[in-house]
Amino acid sequence: MTTNNKTISIDNVKKTKKPAKMTAMLLAGALVGATALTTINSIVPFQSAQAETILNRAPAQGFADLVEKVMPTVVSVEVRFAPVVNNEADRSFSYDNQNEGFSPFDQFERFFKRNGQGHGKKMHPRSRSRGGRAAGSGFIISADGYVVTNNHVVKNASQVLVKFADGQEYQAKVVGTDPKTDLAVLKLNSDKTFAHVKLAGKDPRVGDWVVAVGNPFGLGGTVTTGIVSANGRNIGSGPYDNFLQIDASINKGNSGGPAFNLNGEVIGVNTAIYSPSGGSVGIGFAIPASTTRQIVDDLINKGSVTRGWLGVQIQTVTKEIAESLGLKTPKGTLVAGVNKGSPAESAGLKTGDTIISVDGKDIKNPQELARKIATVKPGSSLDVGIIRKGSQRTIKVEIGAMPGADKMASLGKSKQTMKPKLAKLGIAVETADDGHGLVVRDIAPNGIAAQKGILRGDVIVEIDGVDIDDPAALKAVLEQSAKMGKQSVLLLVRSKDRQRFVALPLKKERS
Repeated sequence: MTTNNKTISIDNVKKTKKPAKMTAMLLAGALVGATALTTINSIVPFQSAQAETILNRAPAQGFADLVEKVMPTVVSVEVRFAPVVNNEADRSFSYDNQNEGFSPFDQFERFFKRNGQGHGKKMHPRSRSRGGRAAGSGFIISADGYVVTNNHVVKNASQVLVKFADGQEYQAKVVGTDPKTDLAVLKLNSDKTFAHVKLAGKDPRVGDWVVAVGNPFGLGGTVTTGIVSANGRNIGSGPYDNFLQIDASINKGNSGGPAFNLNGEVIGVNTAIYSPSGGSVGIGFAIPASTTRQIVDDLINKGSVTRGWLGVQIQTVTKEIAESLGLKTPKGTLVAGVNKGSPAESAGLKTGDTIISVDGKDIKNPQELARKIATVKPGSSLDVGIIRKGSQRTIKVEIGAMPGADKMASLGKSKQTMKPKLAKLGIAVETADDGHGLVVRDIAPNGIAAQKGILRGDVIVEIDGVDIDDPAALKAVLEQSAKMGKQSVLLLVRSKDRQRFVALPLKKERS
């Protein structure tokens, strides 16, 4: 049981020679007092044998045997790199709260600021840097000296030094990195045989014990313990977020270090924390072993990661969008755009389709679809279940290889003349210069469109699945939709080189 980063033994409870009913009640009281997550009634039905099984999951003599076994495989990673220029126009780092210099990896803080969740709280990758140096952690995964760590630890590295707990030091080279999952693989410059650990083959459950080992603050091998608090966390660090949340302390310098289960297997790579001060407050995030395994194999064998590619722009199906599409409940992932020459275009997927399954497995949201497609080997065929204009169908798609960079057509300039305002939406529009869509030329700050994130310069491409290029026609569709009793209409909006669907209510929302 873990409270305030301290392990509390309740061994005496399980060894008490009390009747089964009394043992269960004592167990219930212990759990309620420590976690406040359950009730006595939910625990009382347990038999004493079941209760003893639960209590026995924690090592009776602590974690020393486990730590002694895995400590030789955990290393400190020290990096020298070329200084990164602080350009305010494209700032890629922020000043560290603990006055240890600049950290070029604080992408998480930008995520929370962008979503209005700042309020002094920051998402901190667990590395530290000063004057062209950085320090993190890592762990050995093979006898010949391959090391796993975070990409942000070794990014822009010109020299990498790996140190073991017993004082041994080795130069290492960066074999490959994957910024999208923040993973990297190093190779020690040595012919020696090294002790190593393996990645867990089974995902941990919420509530399982976890032991984090790393090099916080450059102190050397340090151990903290806790439990898996949650799984499947999306912290906005990349398109394939699927973090484990753990409450074992992760401090500066822990980045890239392993989180172990009680079998000494790595269940995750410690990466970031959520904190108001930069120090651990019991909310840490680790990249799961299931994600790490595939990325590491690709980096070792090919030096880069090959991902499957569908070629669509996608977004969440909200309640309003579901109503506009005629769906009973919000589900699946909405296709906001289809890339030219992509596997999706070749298979016949269209803007406005709602992807609800892949190979018979339900797709709940865009993140789940992105992760699923990324793991598919290019050239493989998948059955993609979609809903199109209220009808469900299946389309077979041959997945391609993700290109190095998206190539999207830029939006051409539009005329500067104003057209009549659409009072219901709070915007003024005109036909785009190329004749495709309506350009938003003015917008009421407190109007419905502004509340939904539409900006001046955006282009309305479709309304309820129909191409639109005439302001009068847009107004007519809005009026007709209101007469039909529709609560909202669905606009396809293009912003620069991206498209998204926006469900606009036909009645002004309360602020």
